Amino acid sequence: MPNSSKERILILAKTYPSPSAKYMETSCVAGITENGTMRRLYPVPFRLLEGSQQFAKWQWIEVRTRKATQDHRQESYRLYVDTLECGEKIESKRNWEFRQPWIERIPSFDSFDELQQSRSDTGLSLALLKPKKLVKLEIVKAKKPDWTAEEKEKLMREQMQGDIFSQEEAESEIATLRKIPFDFYYRYLCDTVDGEKECRHKIVDWEAGALYWNCVGRQGTNWEAPFRDKLEDQLTGKDLMFLMGNQHRFQDQWLIISLIYPPKPEPEKPTQLSLF
Repeated sequence: MPNSSKERILILAKTYPSPSAKYMETSCVAGITENGTMRRLYPVPFRLLEGSQQFAKWQWIEVRTRKATQDHRQESYRLYVDTLECGEKIESKRNWEFRQPWIERIPSFDSFDELQQSRSDTGLSLALLKPKKLVKLEIVKAKKPDWTAEEKEKLMREQMQGDIFSQEEAESEIATLRKIPFDFYYRYLCDTVDGEKECRHKIVDWEAGALYWNCVGRQGTNWEAPFRDKLEDQLTGKDLMFLMGNQHRFQDQWLIISLIYPPKPEPEKPTQLSLF
């Protein structure tokens, strides 16, 4: 493991798994080191990790990493899965008191234009964006409701290497990674020098994907109402912010890779001045 080092990283994002030509399936995982430096970690075939290695959002991990050589974004690091150890979780108790200090260490912006400018100036590719107002959750039918033949081939290729799985067993394993037949987008407002501006970005947070399947499992074809209630109504009452990550090949294109939603801060009580 040349040029590698062991790091302690707080997990802030896991995206819904997608087929990978090299790693069968992978998730984008992002976090912050105990020194306050952002990390994008790969490859993470999360569902294939051993149970003791399956970390959660807001959980510390310790893992050996090295700077990615084929991905030149400054936060991108390769991790060695066999060195991964899970640590303690930071719970949300006491109004996120123990999570808040880490949120405050993440690069943060109030407008997408400022975020894009910072990327252009410094190469930043992971940051928080705090929308002024959530306009709408858009739900759009995916162009292809199931994995394409090429994507299925990617998912099967590694499972069938060395005859560990028969084709039938590999196909059965693939079926457990269901493609979400919808895409989800947030439309939101930000202040700019030219006034309010509306932006639209796709949500790829694993939590949103899991919520979709939970709602389908409980409500069937009536899944949309409880799904919207959570992502549109309930989160509006939180101090909602997006952890944004850009794409490797198209670095001016961004995705919402994680939803961060601490309670809204309580308004400060006015100081009562004495008349005497």
